[in-house]
Amino acid sequence: MTNYKNERSRQFPTKLSTTSFVKLYILHLLTEKSYYGNEIIEEIKIRLQNKWEPSPGMIYPLLRDLESEGHILGWWQEPDKRSIRYYRITDSGYEHYKKIKLMNKANFEDSMTIIKNTLSDIYKIKI
Repeated sequence: MTNYKNERSRQFPTKLSTTSFVKLYILHLLTEKSYYGNEIIEEIKIRLQNKWEPSPGMIYPLLRDLESEGHILGWWQEPDKRSIRYYRITDSGYEHYKKIKLMNKANFEDSMTIIKNTLSDIYKIKI
């Protein structure tokens, strides 16, 4: 774990917030294809093997923020009805994605070390 000023990290098991994690995942998905909000929720849930899913109350504000920052572009499937809004990543969004992906890699590695060592030590599961 990264220590600052010789202080121990108090956050467990990672320093990555749920919001930052979901933002990273949204941008990651949008590098593959266009999605709409509920589809993003379902895709994250599937990729995490139904162990966790972000709420609509988290996804939609993040989509609005990412769009207002110019990282994604949204459009209505049927503009007159405004029922389903699709999103795609922009060039600046892709650059932002690469930056935050690199920034957060060490946090995920730290979390993996904690989990692996806990499973090994307490549960005698070797990974």
